[in-house]
Amino acid sequence: MEFMKDPVEPEPSLSFSSSSENFDRDRHVRFLQMMYQLLPSVYQSEEINRLTLAYFIISGLDILGALDRVDKDAVVGWVLSLQVHPGNKADLNNGQFYGFHGSRTSQFPPDHNGVLIHNNSHLASTYSALAILKIVGYKMCNIDSESILKSMRNLQQPDGSFMPIHTGAEMDLRFIYCAAAICSMLENWIGMDKEKAKEYILRCQSYDGGFGLTPGSESHGGATYCAVASLRLMGFIEDDILSIGAPSSIIDVPLLLDWIMQRQGKDGGIQGRPNKASDTCYAFWIGAVLRILGGYNFLDKKALCVFLLTCQYEYGGFSKFPGQFPDLYHSYYGFTAFSLLEERGLHPLCVELGITDLAAT
Repeated sequence: MEFMKDPVEPEPSLSFSSSSENFDRDRHVRFLQMMYQLLPSVYQSEEINRLTLAYFIISGLDILGALDRVDKDAVVGWVLSLQVHPGNKADLNNGQFYGFHGSRTSQFPPDHNGVLIHNNSHLASTYSALAILKIVGYKMCNIDSESILKSMRNLQQPDGSFMPIHTGAEMDLRFIYCAAAICSMLENWIGMDKEKAKEYILRCQSYDGGFGLTPGSESHGGATYCAVASLRLMGFIEDDILSIGAPSSIIDVPLLLDWIMQRQGKDGGIQGRPNKASDTCYAFWIGAVLRILGGYNFLDKKALCVFLLTCQYEYGGFSKFPGQFPDLYHSYYGFTAFSLLEERGLHPLCVELGITDLAAT
């Protein structure tokens, strides 16, 4: 049984405004419950990423303290059914990655010799799968972690970066982060060369202090999160650097902090890079970096809360910008942002892994 059913068209709404001046937990829970049961047709183009959409829903419900609304056994069964398994141990060195598919549409049956020709398992889908399993309390020791980790080494490039899939794709900090989070959740670092990954990350810090997705590219809030969270997961930087007064770090922390502090706008929201509008999701991407560094209190939290509430939809969820319809991605990062703001009734986050502290332990 699929835990997420076929998409259907939602009933249109005539109102964009939030009906509450406060965070409306109950309506957000109902919003996620609807998404858990029936994905709207607008998500048909994201079918290949169904596992990631599921992560937003399951993790969102956990943050909201409503994980009891899901059938955990059904979730576990569905997630595990998307893992790719090698025919034998020798296959772990054939260049393919034996992680998780993003959805049924990327799964293909084996040929007459039992060989799975189309193996489209993906690093981001594998991160989402493992995060979901941790959230619902599945024992990670039951996962075929050896196949995941040994084959994941096939994706790491000589410069330390990672491709997300063995057939070739872009290589940037997003996939180093996925690899680091996978190793961390499985408590085994044989899946990557941490030193090479570290050197690649350090080359991505720009002249202005932020991190670009690749060396020499523009600093970006999401890339900066991937860089700092990866270094923290790999143990290369300490937690709370600013609070403990660490004398030195492998990254330029003062320059990074200067770049970060310029990201909160006059409207209270946070932008991902200069000359861009404030966007709900960066309240997490930038806020999480500050939390790791120990500087979250540098934000104007009251102003940030006011901005986020302008993006809260009256029937639940959050939009990217004020006055728009909500979507799963921005809704999830709206929930994580309010968790960082210590909203009453929300579970605290393990910001490095993007799941609650309870799920991370």
